Amino acid sequence: MSSPPTDGVLTSGSPSPRSSRIGVSKDGAVVNLTDQTNLLPFKKVVAVFFGLALCVVVSALDSVIVATALPTISASFNAGSVASWVPSAYLLTSTSFQPLYGRFSDIFGRKAALCLAMVVFMIGSLVSGFSRTIIELIVFRGFAGAGGGGIVSMAQIIMSDVVSLRDRGKYQGIIGGVVALGYAIGPPVGGALSERVSWRWCFWVNLPVSLCALCVVIFVLPLKSVEGDFKRKLLSVDYLGAGLTLIGSTLVILPLIWGGVTFPWSSPVVLAPLFSGVVIVLIFCFWEWKWARLPIVPMYIFKHVTVTGVYITMFANGFVFFSSLYYLPQFFQVALGYSPIRSGVFLLPVLVSQSFASWVAGITVSRTGRYRTIVYVGFSVWAVGCGCLSTVTTSTPKALLVFFMLLSGVGAGQTLQTTTVAAQASVSRRDMSVVTAVRNFIRLLGGTLSLAIGSTIINNSLRSVLASLSLSPSAISTIIDDPTILGSHASDSQLASLGLSPAVASYILSHGYTRGFRSVFILNACLAAVATIASITMIKHKELMRGDEERLKAEAKLGFQSRTHSVPDKAVRVASIQEESATDIEMGLLTQPTR
Repeated sequence: MSSPPTDGVLTSGSPSPRSSRIGVSKDGAVVNLTDQTNLLPFKKVVAVFFGLALCVVVSALDSVIVATALPTISASFNAGSVASWVPSAYLLTSTSFQPLYGRFSDIFGRKAALCLAMVVFMIGSLVSGFSRTIIELIVFRGFAGAGGGGIVSMAQIIMSDVVSLRDRGKYQGIIGGVVALGYAIGPPVGGALSERVSWRWCFWVNLPVSLCALCVVIFVLPLKSVEGDFKRKLLSVDYLGAGLTLIGSTLVILPLIWGGVTFPWSSPVVLAPLFSGVVIVLIFCFWEWKWARLPIVPMYIFKHVTVTGVYITMFANGFVFFSSLYYLPQFFQVALGYSPIRSGVFLLPVLVSQSFASWVAGITVSRTGRYRTIVYVGFSVWAVGCGCLSTVTTSTPKALLVFFMLLSGVGAGQTLQTTTVAAQASVSRRDMSVVTAVRNFIRLLGGTLSLAIGSTIINNSLRSVLASLSLSPSAISTIIDDPTILGSHASDSQLASLGLSPAVASYILSHGYTRGFRSVFILNACLAAVATIASITMIKHKELMRGDEERLKAEAKLGFQSRTHSVPDKAVRVASIQEESATDIEMGLLTQPTR
């Protein structure tokens, strides 16, 4: 197995004693990575948080605004079911590019990686608004996803650099709250823009905020720059690993998007790329394990049982969260007859309770230094909440439905940021960026699978009931493509054109759609229960105070003072780095190379 590189981004000559350490790859080549840890005073942390919050809001707003405007976009292009590829293309590329951002930020710097993600996202959003065909829109959304996928990951990585491990839960909880805020205000904004202005503004509305966020990142964020010439940095990139990552992810995710929706799961169009993707992923793992000089995903991170446990729980987290985010509003529109805007507003109990629980969990971790109990209590509460939601029908009292959503939100809020802290506490600083990026990749992969499986479950439930009623194939396809036509808002003429009466439509809703919805949330409850077991048995407690953090805080404070007064003595800086190396060795953070 290739040896883990030491902390720290690439330098052209001898390493700086302050910011780099030397690692030896399997072929004996020297690789230097700048340690970008830069623990900041409180006032500077506030500035960093402001910039990161703007970036995260942009990403969160975009996803839900476009989802709300999708029916209008479909009608504008007369796209039918092809319109589902607009969000799918974004999800595909944002998931595929996740693992790359962690290592790229190590090589080129956090600020450069975040700026790249923001610029790609902005260009993609701009050209998406000018799309003349549905195919152009799908392509441009895929381009935007290549940038949008890195925004949240880079925000988490940067926060890990500027805030101590123990305080990280508090600040990442706030970041999670900002994401929930974006999810909350996005549906009303998207509905209003698509109904009263133009769907194109759903892509353009983010540009002013994105530009403001980019300026804050460039001019305000006090991030540590990396050393070394640009040519050496380019040569250090694992291009084969990057190519295998993108190809393998695409081949795995595409059939997950197609399966049960565009093509049957047993179709060769689904099975061929899926199996090919699995083979490519295995080749990627072998390459990263044996030959990669600077791996995008170092295989040795999976030797940490806590990291593996976090990845298992994050797959379940992504599956359950995205399933709830998509199918709860759909249930409100199909079964309760709500408009897209009203269904988005009715989702607020989940999002607000999740935001609040995330903030409380972060504060608790910062004050106590404990996170294990919060993680498995959160997943167990979430499992109960999903089980309760599986009992919901059209006659369920609204107050009870809100209570079930609050329960789910409280459980979900305790699991997202605390697992980030658990994973980062289990590895040294050199691995925090890649561990965080892979964690987000696995979470998005779970979300992708949830949408495909959920759609298959509901479609099959609907199809079995519709087939038993001897409806025409065209009527069955129409209802499955748009089950909202069965809702209370549907006119008698619409139902009559499908050969249905209001009583039959009600029967299909209760015995077809609602039964499928129940199965989806029973599956969610089971996965949350599995995550509970995995968190109890695999996630171990790690102390959240590293031995050198107090010194790093003092160094950061001294560094800011030196910019306005005098430069500290170089010998003092060299001595502090020697002390840091000794501290890390004592804590077992500098793993010895293995061959």
